[in-house]
Amino acid sequence: MIPARYEASRFPGKLMQLLGDKTVIRRTYEAACETALFDEVWVVTDSDQIATEISAIGGKVLRSKQAHESGTDRIAEVARDLEFDIIVNVQGDSPFIKKEPLRQLLQEFQDHTVQVGSLMRPLTAREDIQNPNVVKVVVNNKSDSIFFSRSVIPFPRDPQQAAPYYEHVGVYAFRKKTLLDFTSWALTPLEKMEKLECLRLLEHGIPIRMVITSEKGVEIDTPADLERARTLLDLL
Repeated sequence: MIPARYEASRFPGKLMQLLGDKTVIRRTYEAACETALFDEVWVVTDSDQIATEISAIGGKVLRSKQAHESGTDRIAEVARDLEFDIIVNVQGDSPFIKKEPLRQLLQEFQDHTVQVGSLMRPLTAREDIQNPNVVKVVVNNKSDSIFFSRSVIPFPRDPQQAAPYYEHVGVYAFRKKTLLDFTSWALTPLEKMEKLECLRLLEHGIPIRMVITSEKGVEIDTPADLERARTLLDLL
């Protein structure tokens, strides 16, 4: 499911911006379909413009009716009455999503203790590590998340000690019960502080199994991200 809100707070209308000759939301929808990993691919939106854009290419659309704090809350509204084992939340602003990371993510659910999974990629550029718009994650030896932050984590107290840095890629996979539980909980203190919904899970004691991907991509949160995406598209 691809949650698609038109009035994004940092970049309203971003999903209807052109990326090459197609809109951002169309590219994201087509990329998810092209993986051939899913029984169904749906765009979940409250926007007439986005619904029309996807319907015009024969895509599947579900309409959400309530106001939501996050994309995960939006998909939970429509998923409550659907039958499924695993649901993958691909953000509408992720037009470069690839098959292999999603396949590896789904594979983690063969471990029945995994309730939620997500993706991360290595960070090496200093400006990205220090950028608060780039969400960082640290994990334990099982690759379960310990913490997510917009700050630099881990902090390089000893500059001689090499430390891995990972960017959180905003793709989640849920078991149904966990998705519905998650969206029934009130926003938590750390989530409110960092503006990161994944912290709600950690504050309720649910780790997120993280899968490393080396795939380069751009999540489009700002106009500058859109220009980066256009540059990347020209290179593909």
